[in-house]
Amino acid sequence: MTLGIPQAAFDDGSRRKFLKTSTTLASGATLGMVEASLAVHAAGSDVVRVGMIGCGGRNAGAAVQALTADPGARLVAMCDLFLDRIHEKRALIKKQKPKQVEVNDANCFTGFDGYKSVIELSDVVLIANAAKFHPLHLMAAIKAGKHVFVEKPHAIDPTGIKTVRAACELARQKRLSVLSGLHSRHHAGYAETIQRIQDGAIGEVVSLEENFLRAPYGVIPRKPGLTELEYQCSTQYHFSWLSGDDVVQSLVHNLDRSIWIMGGKAPLKCHGLGGRSTMTDPIYGNVFDHHSVIYEMANGVRLYAFCRTTNGCYNESSSIVFGTKGRASIMACRIQGETNWRWKGRCNPYQVEHDRFFAAIRSGQPLNCGDYMVRSTLVAIMGQLSCYTGRETTWEEMKQSGFYYSPRPENCRDDMEPPVKPGPNGVYPVFKPGLTKLT
Repeated sequence: MTLGIPQAAFDDGSRRKFLKTSTTLASGATLGMVEASLAVHAAGSDVVRVGMIGCGGRNAGAAVQALTADPGARLVAMCDLFLDRIHEKRALIKKQKPKQVEVNDANCFTGFDGYKSVIELSDVVLIANAAKFHPLHLMAAIKAGKHVFVEKPHAIDPTGIKTVRAACELARQKRLSVLSGLHSRHHAGYAETIQRIQDGAIGEVVSLEENFLRAPYGVIPRKPGLTELEYQCSTQYHFSWLSGDDVVQSLVHNLDRSIWIMGGKAPLKCHGLGGRSTMTDPIYGNVFDHHSVIYEMANGVRLYAFCRTTNGCYNESSSIVFGTKGRASIMACRIQGETNWRWKGRCNPYQVEHDRFFAAIRSGQPLNCGDYMVRSTLVAIMGQLSCYTGRETTWEEMKQSGFYYSPRPENCRDDMEPPVKPGPNGVYPVFKPGLTKLT
């Protein structure tokens, strides 16, 4: 294992191809290099300073991928709410990239404001912490003139996605790169399968089915001595005010693939069902353990999307497309029906996305994923809020909504009280479809 990514996922052939492309871009764009060097090179050197906001497993993996993508990259700053997590991930990354980790103790920052110091010290900022803060941290980094990788989900509410949209537009104006953690876009097999669908390999698309069914993840026992705020932040996937819950947190990958298949068109509306069945102990916080969302496209095509985090149940991770002449499995890179085809290559999209990211930075030709990362994230938010409220939710309503999970990220402080607290029995209150009103 490599910090959460199976070693078998690495594809040397694909990586060599993209690194060759990166080298060509870097050597061929002389004017771009001059402009890029002013923005990203530390003290006129060839070094690109990288900082981490969030020190969980995903950002540690992203850091290794960033350092692998560019031999001139140096990890120089890290922040997290928990100092022990910073030290743990620093050691793990340094073990894999000993010559590229230069984070001293003075550049390890804790607290809700630690991100500010990381941004100040970095040329490239990697953001993968509680998703509530992704819009705030993305905008702060772009305003400071830094290139940004931001993990999904890019926001958890309509207000947050407005900030993300504005940050991506500002990045375009400032010629800065913004890389989305929706890594499917960088998988060669997925891309070819989707292109074949769009070229008519399965006829007209009739419906789509998305599944992300698995056991709970990130379940962390409560450590002695933690305040209620610290505990919730330590297990943020299980609190909606921090993570946005599972449609936004996990199913967003599937939804992004479906929107890609449909040519970037967002659904007109959706209705969702969700709740808690068996994962009701306090350790599971206040999120739902199952969701089902049906989206309707303008052409009448329906997208059926399911996610579940329940122990002891059937599991499946898939993106299936049904057409008038066959069907396609995106994650298996396979088409069956009148046309029978299967992609046989190998690809590690986690690495490919960083190869492309750093090639863009070095060449002065910015990469900006803002269009699809905003659209796909809002589609996920739309489904989540429909599950929480039990109401049909429309795309136009979501674009206009000013809803946000309180408190606003910029108002979070180290000494604040969390917005949700356990009841007398230790169980956290959850949203109630049919009664809850959010939008």
